[in-house]
Amino acid sequence: MTNNGLLNRRSFLYLGLGTAASVGALTMSKAIHPHQQIQAVTPLRRDFSVVGQTPLKQRAASKGLIYGADCGTLNLQSDPELAKVVARECAMLVAGFLKWNLIRPSADSFNFKRGDWFAKFARQQGMLLRGHTLVWHESLPSWFKETVNHQNAQQLLTQHIQKVLRHYAGQMHSWDVVNEAIDPKDGRSDGLRNTPWLKYLGKDYIEYAFRLAAEVDPKALLVYNDFGIEYDTPQHEAKRNAVLKLLERLKSRGVPIHALGIQSHLEANGNKFNPKKLQTFLSRVADMGLKIMITELDVIDKKLPLDTRARDRFVAATYEDYLGAVLQEPAVITVISWGISDRYTWLSEFFRRADGAAVRPLPLDANLKPKLAWNAIARAFDRAPRR
Repeated sequence: MTNNGLLNRRSFLYLGLGTAASVGALTMSKAIHPHQQIQAVTPLRRDFSVVGQTPLKQRAASKGLIYGADCGTLNLQSDPELAKVVARECAMLVAGFLKWNLIRPSADSFNFKRGDWFAKFARQQGMLLRGHTLVWHESLPSWFKETVNHQNAQQLLTQHIQKVLRHYAGQMHSWDVVNEAIDPKDGRSDGLRNTPWLKYLGKDYIEYAFRLAAEVDPKALLVYNDFGIEYDTPQHEAKRNAVLKLLERLKSRGVPIHALGIQSHLEANGNKFNPKKLQTFLSRVADMGLKIMITELDVIDKKLPLDTRARDRFVAATYEDYLGAVLQEPAVITVISWGISDRYTWLSEFFRRADGAAVRPLPLDANLKPKLAWNAIARAFDRAPRR
């Protein structure tokens, strides 16, 4: 997920700071899947207890699921404590440093140093590795705008996909081949976002990228990844429909796409979550023979009450309600947190709280201790049907 892009492209419904006194009267009944054994009570009264301290990766694995996280290479290199808890809790790591601007300093050169360190860490810990991302309209290097044009765009894209996938061939569980290519607000009948790739290569750039990726690394799971499809709003409904349209077109043309990635940057105490609508969408994706991955899971607490205990409960309830719904779909195979500790989260920069308090969006706090969010994820795994 990008920075200002998320701010501009999503509508957020939060509990205002001034309503903290009334939170006890709010219920989360609309966000609870009927198959979950959870009482329709306020997050302030919900029981988030878990049995034992079994790591999240083992709880997930017992149900045929993979749990992992995105953690920056520099953070893992400089913070042995973080590396230790990542190895304990996660079965998969996201190599999010493989964006164009981080590995391609010039049109003719690549730098895989950070990526190689990360891949080595994953191997040493017996963890799966996931690549993010091959084709995106953001995180492009400074030379891109002045260099790329109609004449050379396909050549540069081909070179990039071939070079990167060959370098990591056989090491990746999955790749986000194309990221965030849909935006209905751009007004196209097919829902595609107006990007440099669309401008220079036309709508078939998505198909081209998937076919090329499959040729270079046939063992990797190839994923289309996007955001803004989780909630019951007109904007998210339009996005879901456009995603389905894209997936249906790719499948009808025999394109080697294997999974849909749903980023899942969630709204704490969002009152527009409709489990049935989301599950219907997931079922339609699964009916195409596609797997589903939750790829960038976190919970934004920007406008929740300052009180840490209350805030942590609303964040935990958001996790439990969302995962309780999506994990009912057997095609969901992976849950990836976008960070694992509040010590390192992109939300600290792009979704700062007005009161200056530290954000608390992830399973572990800044001291790397489990929070109620960890409990909520653990409970969702424990209650999930076995794959």
